[in-house]
Amino acid sequence: MKKFFSRLLSSTGTSRQAPPAFTAPVAPDRPFVAIGDIHGRADLLGDIERQLDAECPGWPVVYLGDYVDRGEQSREVLERLMAVSLKDKLEVICLMGNHERMLLDMLDNPERATSRWLRNGGLQVLASFGVASPRGTGASPTALHDMRDALAKAMGDAMIAWLRALPLTWQNGNVWALHAGADPRQPISQQSEDVLLWGHPEFQSWPRADGQWIVHGHTIVDTPYARGGCIAVDTGAYATGRLSAAVIGDGDVRFLHTGRDI
Repeated sequence: MKKFFSRLLSSTGTSRQAPPAFTAPVAPDRPFVAIGDIHGRADLLGDIERQLDAECPGWPVVYLGDYVDRGEQSREVLERLMAVSLKDKLEVICLMGNHERMLLDMLDNPERATSRWLRNGGLQVLASFGVASPRGTGASPTALHDMRDALAKAMGDAMIAWLRALPLTWQNGNVWALHAGADPRQPISQQSEDVLLWGHPEFQSWPRADGQWIVHGHTIVDTPYARGGCIAVDTGAYATGRLSAAVIGDGDVRFLHTGRDI
């Protein structure tokens, strides 16, 4: 009977076999920098960029999403990133995060998406653009649409179009930059938007078999790290004052950050 159940578990893909070791070295075609979740901290963005100008001048920089919400300077962050990315699209890459997705969802359907967005830091975005928030939890559809219209006007068509066009992934050699995570059993090119923006339950527990590294934000860590094919750089900048960047070269990953040592 024990052998029968062992064979059954194996045949259904739920065996207790240990995950394979991840042994591929990190190997970008060209050294680059990845910056974690900024969340409305334009002050920290300026600090980390000054460090990068000194230590990695001319390197491509990829921002991993979540530029808005929670911090007080969402407008300044968006304006800054939009300007530099449009000026040099090959050297400055801005990816979409789940907070940009929530903002766009609110703009598209304020009645359905406003409550979730406000719970996750949308109030700070409204304040940064000088737009009043709807009063109370039972705001009328008219009030929600008025708020949306005021914010869309303050943002402008060009900024909203820029947000909608943000890519979900960027590849450099065997390193993929994306916001939240990926299904380790599927090629990166076949991942759904929801997984790339919100993560996957096996992302950090089951190593990829294709030798691809993933640098990501979304999940706050006390200390940035590079192991098992994952490079994590979200150190909770909006709350901790520590914005982190991964400096990724051939066979090497090191980290820069603002604030106290980590």
